[in-house]
Amino acid sequence: MKVLVLTGPESSGKSWLAAQLQAHFGGVLVDEYVRWFIEQNPRDTCLADIPHIARGQLQWEDEARARQPRLLLLDTHLLSNILWSQTLFGDCPAWIEQALLARRYDLHLLLSPENVAWTDDGQRCQPELGQRRAFFDQTLAWLEHHRQPVQVLQGDWVARRIQALKAVELLLDS
Repeated sequence: MKVLVLTGPESSGKSWLAAQLQAHFGGVLVDEYVRWFIEQNPRDTCLADIPHIARGQLQWEDEARARQPRLLLLDTHLLSNILWSQTLFGDCPAWIEQALLARRYDLHLLLSPENVAWTDDGQRCQPELGQRRAFFDQTLAWLEHHRQPVQVLQGDWVARRIQALKAVELLLDS
């Protein structure tokens, strides 16, 4: 089983690209738990919600891992929970990073916020490119610090799709 994570700032194409990759390669796609959580709890999210959100994301991931697909596509993982918790609340429960580091991920596709328009979907809160760029930089720094396999995707939607298809072909052939 190859485990691929799509990560990066909001409105950079993670969900769209995850669906494109699943349509092309098959596999199992795990959605972003926090989106479901926010839909079920239409109020401002708080620091006390972060452990629940992280456990939900882990549960969805574990259920998908148990199916042992050839390709497991994650439309985020705990790193986004960590960074959003730190960004919004200035803190994050330490166990979340420990849980993230205890898992194996074969490749992270980190999507740049540049060259694609920000789209408001009612849940997003970083319309300024500088905000999304800072989130991108934090994500890249964490992945590099922890020696996680990462490939940055840039360009417009077509370029991102081409880069992602090639990366996943190489991943599946390895």
